[in-house]
Amino acid sequence: MTTVNILSGGAAQGLVRGVAEAYKAQTGFGIDGEFGAVGIMADKLRANTPADLVIVTQSLLARLAEEKLVVSSSIADVGRVETALAVRNRDPKVAVKTEADLREVLRAADAIYVPDTRASTAGQHVAKVLDQLGIAYELASRLKIFPNGATAMRELATSAATRPIGCTQATEIIATDGIALSGSLPPGCELVTMYTAGVTTRAAHPKEAAALIALLTGADRRELRQRAGFAG
Repeated sequence: MTTVNILSGGAAQGLVRGVAEAYKAQTGFGIDGEFGAVGIMADKLRANTPADLVIVTQSLLARLAEEKLVVSSSIADVGRVETALAVRNRDPKVAVKTEADLREVLRAADAIYVPDTRASTAGQHVAKVLDQLGIAYELASRLKIFPNGATAMRELATSAATRPIGCTQATEIIATDGIALSGSLPPGCELVTMYTAGVTTRAAHPKEAAALIALLTGADRRELRQRAGFAG
């Protein structure tokens, strides 16, 4: 089966999976590609990894368009995603309303599962928040860092730690079996990121790539986007 190739931030993986059957019925194409930290996905595109479309943060996609790697006229917003907390299904959810609450919750955890703190949107934010809370050095040995949020959440689900917690994009939490979305980060620590899609300038299947973007962003898929963790 012919496929359309995608390079995408992990935040969109659950949503793409959710439209795969409808896309195949509409175009006859499958969906292949990679999902991971947005910085790594952008670098793969820059290194000529074959891709028909990309889904990354709005600001990063704008840079890729400036670099003539994405067709500017094809760009469409998918939706906003918040960075949130996760726990294993069997553990009690935590509620944090203030920075002090978050500091206490993180200090109480014996393992903190996060994505790449240099290349991923959520991971970079976690590192920033730990610095902001003044606990980065104290908790450094408890950080469990993985290449992307999806991997970090899968590892959280099977963690043997006593009091583990995770922090990544809400969409990645929702898409992972065995864990639960525990709550938002408090005011002053929150992060809401717009994810945006675009057809690459070297796309082998530009029409099919545009069709997938239309499917992901269409008004008739709003409920699916919301279930996946995207907000308008």
